[in-house]
Amino acid sequence: MAVTLACGTLALTPAAHAAGPYERGPDPTDSVLEASRGPFATSQQSVSSLSVSGFGGGQIYYPNDTSQGTFGAIAISPGYTASWSSISWLGPRIASHGFVVIGIETNTRYDQPASRGRQLLAALDYLVEDSPTAVRSRIDASRLAVAGHSMGGGGSLEAANDRPSLQAAVPLAPWNLTKSWSGVRVPTMIIGGENDSVASVTTHSQPFYESIPASSEKAYMELNGASHFFPQTTNTPTGKYMVAWLKRFVDDDTRYERFLCPAPRRSDIEEYRDTCPHS
Repeated sequence: MAVTLACGTLALTPAAHAAGPYERGPDPTDSVLEASRGPFATSQQSVSSLSVSGFGGGQIYYPNDTSQGTFGAIAISPGYTASWSSISWLGPRIASHGFVVIGIETNTRYDQPASRGRQLLAALDYLVEDSPTAVRSRIDASRLAVAGHSMGGGGSLEAANDRPSLQAAVPLAPWNLTKSWSGVRVPTMIIGGENDSVASVTTHSQPFYESIPASSEKAYMELNGASHFFPQTTNTPTGKYMVAWLKRFVDDDTRYERFLCPAPRRSDIEEYRDTCPHS
C-alpha cells in the first residue's frame, strides 16, 4: 500500500503544477507587477558605441540569478532626438522580472523608424553573439523581443515586420509614416496616450493596431489623459502590462494571462482592446 501511495503521489505532482519550461520567478501578483522592481536582483553594464556595429551602444540590465536557466532578451529604442536616459527606468524594471534588457543609443538622434528598427535587431544580434559572457550566457536566443518610444516605437513595428521570429513587440506612443502593418505576425502590444499631440492615437496607435491581422496576437492600451511623453517618467500601467505581455509571449508563462484576459479595467486606462483569449 505504501508503494502504491508513493507512486500515486509522484504521478500527481506534475499535474498539480504544470509549469512551463520558461517560467521564471514566483507566482505573479498585482502588487509585484506594480512595484518599481520585480523579484530578481539585477546588474548593469555599459556598451560603448566603439565596440559595436549597427547601433550606438547603450546599457544592458540582466538578472543576477543563474539558477533558473536562461532568460528572454528585449531591445528598447528611445524616440526622435532622445537618448536612452529618457526612458531608462524601463531597463531595471523589466530586467528585474527575469529578462536581459538592452536600452540602445541610436546612431544619430535623428534616425527614422526604419533605421531604429534595424538598430534594434542589431542590438539583439549583439546580445546573442558578441556581448560579454556574463550577459550572453544568460540569454535564450530563441526568445527575443523589441520595444521603443515614439520613432523607437515605430522602429519596433519595423523590426517585428522584418523579423517574424521575434516573440513580442511593445511600441510605446509609436510614430511612423507607414500606417499598415498587415505583415506583422509577432505578438504586439501597442500602448498609446489619449492626449498625444505628437503621434495622435487616431492617426498612429489605433490604425497600427487595426492593421495587424486578427490572426496575430495583439493588444491596444490607451492611457487616460496621457501625453506623448508618458514613457519618459515611471508609469505604473505601462510597466505592469508591458511586463505581463513579455512574460506571456516571450516566456510563454500562462500565469500572466489573467492580467491580460479579460481586458483590464482601471481608471488610468481609457481603452483596452485585445485578441483574448490567447491561444
